[in-house]
Amino acid sequence: MTPFDLSVRFFLQLAFILVVCRLVSALAGRLGQPPVVGEMIAGVLMGPSLFGLLWPLGQAWLFPAASRAILFAGAQIGLVLYMFTVGLEFRLDLVLTRWRSAAAISFSGIAAPFILGCGLALLMVRRGGFFAPGLGPASAMPYLGAALAITAFPMLARIISERKLSHSPEGTLALASGAIDDAAAWCVLALVLAGLSGHPAQAGWAVGGGAAFVVLLRLAQPGLRRLTLRPAQDGEPARNALGVVLVLLMLAAWFTDMVGLYAVFGAFGFGAALPRGPFVDYLRRTIEPLTTKLLLPLFFIYSGLNTRFDLLNRAPLWGFALLALAAAVLGKAGACYAAARLNGENHRVALGIGMLMNARGLMELIILNIGLERGLIMPTLFSILVLMAIVTTLMATPLYNLVQRGARSVDPAAALAGGRA
Repeated sequence: MTPFDLSVRFFLQLAFILVVCRLVSALAGRLGQPPVVGEMIAGVLMGPSLFGLLWPLGQAWLFPAASRAILFAGAQIGLVLYMFTVGLEFRLDLVLTRWRSAAAISFSGIAAPFILGCGLALLMVRRGGFFAPGLGPASAMPYLGAALAITAFPMLARIISERKLSHSPEGTLALASGAIDDAAAWCVLALVLAGLSGHPAQAGWAVGGGAAFVVLLRLAQPGLRRLTLRPAQDGEPARNALGVVLVLLMLAAWFTDMVGLYAVFGAFGFGAALPRGPFVDYLRRTIEPLTTKLLLPLFFIYSGLNTRFDLLNRAPLWGFALLALAAAVLGKAGACYAAARLNGENHRVALGIGMLMNARGLMELIILNIGLERGLIMPTLFSILVLMAIVTTLMATPLYNLVQRGARSVDPAAALAGGRA
């Protein structure tokens, strides 16, 4: 296909993707699920698992292999912009408010699924067909451990914000723990990817580059403060400042990608580093709607095109899928619940934290696509872990609602004081 043909097909693809995502998200909303759940499922439905199964010729015509590069590029822009808005919503004060409990919950929520994931990876490596040929346990184990340990921080923040739980014990602790959890899991992934580069020094380059990025953000604080505090919430000054912010955002994404981390690191870090104020609210209002409604669905369809549930055509494979799901749920929800209880939280609060932390959502799909793109995992394992991500994300809201049913409302002042039993 010529570039012109691909561009023409792209607009039709985009219209089809947006319609399907909107329809499935509306249905998910009626079932009490957040929009991201509907979009995850919509991406799978448009791939070979359903659309390609029912009408293979139509699916191949609408999404030819030559168009994957365009979809991938659009998906990367959507991810960078979305993770930037997640960074804008990140509140360090919440982490500092309950840092002891958050650190304990986060460590438990990382360690338990990570260990279980390493054990499962060892079984999969020995069986073969899940990881790339020649990939040994030393690389497979930490990758799968990180994949099972990740938390859907953006979804977590959205649920907590929509339900006005930002000042509740479970909301505060879940946000703080989720932030620490994801930062640690991404660091593990970065080291795994650096180690696979074939150059031992690349791991040190990634760690050093990440540290340098943090230092640069710290040194840039005075300039960022002048940039964000001067313009009004709208008008020409704000639009000019928006242009500067977008340039800096792309440079941040480029830098972290260049040093061996992933572009989302730079996007999230830059967003978290911007001083809070009216201009940050303006950025979120300006960037988030177009990103979530237009660009981010490209990532879900890109993931869906790589998901093939038809590969899970034997009982042993479904057995591994159930093992992955059990390890993810027991390791994450169970460990977070236990850690919250040991830190003095009551049964209801601890259960709520466990349910919220167990969702994986978009963050899991990012890790899985990186693994597939970098040649770590095979399509079979990719599909198993996509299934795990969908199920754990589907579970989060209904189980949290069940835990909270009949519970009395929490006074914000009492919640910040601890909400302990």
